[in-house]
Amino acid sequence: METNTPLADWTLRPAHPADVEPIAELRAVVMRPDLERLGRFDEHRVRQRFRDAFVERHMSIILAEGRFAGCVALRTAADGHWLEHFFIAPELQGHGLGSAVLRGLLARTDADGELVRLNVLQGSAARRLYERHGFRVESEDPVDVFMVRRPGYGAAAHDLIKGATGQP
Repeated sequence: METNTPLADWTLRPAHPADVEPIAELRAVVMRPDLERLGRFDEHRVRQRFRDAFVERHMSIILAEGRFAGCVALRTAADGHWLEHFFIAPELQGHGLGSAVLRGLLARTDADGELVRLNVLQGSAARRLYERHGFRVESEDPVDVFMVRRPGYGAAAHDLIKGATGQP
């Protein structure tokens, strides 16, 4: 598959307890470069933190072309939602899958008038994805950048940014 070839055949399914280990492994692979750059990679801890945080009812499995492609969690909070554990398999990154999944989730939160928060590691390329979809920095520390997206950012603003940057 060529880089930037759109990956249109995808779906979400609810997570099951059997998904914990494949997700923990994907998390370790996806986060390793950023955690190593920050001097925080620990082979055991990166997996255990996910195992400890796994809540089946919030988690969805991303299937692309019929195979495990990643995961995402949308957890309800007092003032909206937290987007968490959003991981796409490295070989499937750059094909529009993350943007497509994010657009679908944000359409739901926008329809409910809910804001969405997330945190991303300092220097992570994922931050650009979130910014393209309307997330703005709320606060940051030496390791994490905390971002928020207000409801109603919508397609019109996304299209403006897309036109200005030439990015999906």
